[in-house]
This record gives sequence, C-alpha cells and structure tokens, in this order.
Amino acid sequence: MLRFKHLLFTICAVVFAVLSATAQTTRDSKRFEAIENEKVAYITKELNLSPNEAQHFFPLYNQYNKEMWELKSAKTGSSATPRGVNSLNGSGKRDILSYDSRELEIKKEYRKKFAEVIGNSRASEFFEIEQNFRELLYKELRRRNK
Repeated sequence: MLRFKHLLFTICAVVFAVLSATAQTTRDSKRFEAIENEKVAYITKELNLSPNEAQHFFPLYNQYNKEMWELKSAKTGSSATPRGVNSLNGSGKRDILSYDSRELEIKKEYRKKFAEVIGNSRASEFFEIEQNFRELLYKELRRRNK
C-alpha cells in the first residue's frame, strides 16, 4: 500500500511538472500533453521507478527528449541544425546519416546519465520501453482511424 502511494505521488508530481512546463491552450498541444503524460506514466511503470529514482530520472529524460526533438526537427528541415551535425553533404542536400549518427551519440550519452540514476540494465531497457510506447501509440492511432 505504501509503495502504491509513493508510485501514485511520483506520477502525480511528474504529471504536474510536465503540465506546468508546457501550459499551452491549443487543442493539439493538449493532445500532446496527454500523450506525454501517458508516456511518463508508462516509463515509470515499466522501469519500476521508485519515487526517488523518478525524481532524478525525469529531469534527465526531459533534457534527452528536448535534444531528440530538436534533432528530429532539424532532420526534417523545420529548424536550424543542432550542434554536432554536418547537415549538408557535398551536393547541398541534407546528410541524413549525420543526423542518424548524432541521434546515436545522444542515446549513448544519455544511457550513461540514466545509468547513474537507475542502473545499467534499466538504462538500456529505457530505449526499448520508449520504442514499445511508440508502437502502442501507432496501434491506437490505427485503431481509431478504422
């Protein structure tokens, strides 16, 4: 019972932090917030994070998520090139491999940071859990579109 209260408190605290950090009024941003909240809850549950671990893990996760969003935006051409990426190849077109290489570097960097908080095995497992959540999201979207 006490563990459940801690988990519930942690999830509520993280949800509150995400909501207060991204308070926007458009319908799309509300949907995005709801998805992010579900993602945080899913990660917390799947990694079996204690309240203390969650308190230290999610600020790192938010930094990781921000860097990945910036990189993906740059890769699709909707923002400036992030540091560490040579965006143009010799022909003047975007060099997608540079973006992919930078994505791998970011993941390796954050796996080390995550490991300091939650251990090596769960830090490596995080990326699989993140992918699983994305797949669940795609399945739900396909189900709703039918």
